[in-house]
Amino acid sequence: MKKWLKITLWVLVLLLVSTVFFFAFQAENSKTLRMPAIAIHVEGESAFLTEKELIDRLKIRNLFRKEMQVGALKIHTIERNIKAMPEVKKVEVFKHIGDLYRDWEIQLELRKPIARIFNSIGQSYYLDQDGFMMYRSALHTARVLVFSGAIHDVYNPRLHCDFINNGTLKSSQKINQIYHISNYVCNDPLMHKLIGQIHLQKNGDFVLIPLVGDQKIIFGAAPNPELVQDKFERLEHFYKEALPHEGWNKYKEISVKYEGQIVCRKR
Repeated sequence: MKKWLKITLWVLVLLLVSTVFFFAFQAENSKTLRMPAIAIHVEGESAFLTEKELIDRLKIRNLFRKEMQVGALKIHTIERNIKAMPEVKKVEVFKHIGDLYRDWEIQLELRKPIARIFNSIGQSYYLDQDGFMMYRSALHTARVLVFSGAIHDVYNPRLHCDFINNGTLKSSQKINQIYHISNYVCNDPLMHKLIGQIHLQKNGDFVLIPLVGDQKIIFGAAPNPELVQDKFERLEHFYKEALPHEGWNKYKEISVKYEGQIVCRKR
């Protein structure tokens, strides 16, 4: 009898606990959903997505709305939608149960643009540090290298780092070279301060337009990171060793197009 009594008591306890959890769960789900806690991480000064813009987009997609109940929150759907936004690199969405101060949380990392491209058909878009294309924002701009000229690559949100360095893809060859140049300039303190705009000529040469001085720099092609580094190192050596003695206005053209050479044309 004692054994059966213990079993019965345990069953009753389990039923009671289950009932308490059930009603607590129902009560939690029927609560009005509060605003999420949002943490946005961005490298550098250019944030292409604010908390308000993120919430507005979720409201447009009917994933978050006024007087919405906690039980209607679709964490995975929200995470997929945010991840699909071109500005977003990584995102995690959490639901907090029993938290007195917040019901859910969004943590996201934004992409870092390193180049703005104006192509030959009038489109304008950004390229980020991982090789992703980002469409330009009417609300935000970034202080990055500007590329213009004979660039025929159109905006393609599916273009990403798997395409960079793949020379077999003819449609991405110029984007490939733009990425090599902008990635180097973005990470080199001197060139980042020196170069502001780059023009692609019809013959395939990139021409660098410095922020200091009025000469133009014939850079040539940029098929791989090694050649880009070699050209910029020659240019840096020239700026550090030659120009301080020769003067900034002595030359109207500096060329690092050919291997192992720096060719200058005087005014």
